[in-house]
Amino acid sequence: MFGRLGAPEIILILVVIILLFGAKKLPDMARSLGKSARILKSEAKAMKTEGQDNASAPAAPPQTDEQPPAQRTIQAAPGDVTSSRPVTEPTDNAKR
Repeated sequence: MFGRLGAPEIILILVVIILLFGAKKLPDMARSLGKSARILKSEAKAMKTEGQDNASAPAAPPQTDEQPPAQRTIQAAPGDVTSSRPVTEPTDNAKR
């Protein structure tokens, strides 16, 4: 029943989509979808590299005279500085 979609069916689906969402909103929707995909890709890549860094680096004993690490910044897209935001990393300040 739904096994084969030919050219007329695809054109009909596209016309219905354009009628539902409007021709003006479709480019904006595609742009925001692409931006979201870039954000997801960059975050996944950052998590993967952090996981590799944590696995390969030996655990160092905590030092009290140590300076806090530099603050990281997450960007929405590579090169996009308008939507970047600073990120505070959790620290382990437990006294032993």
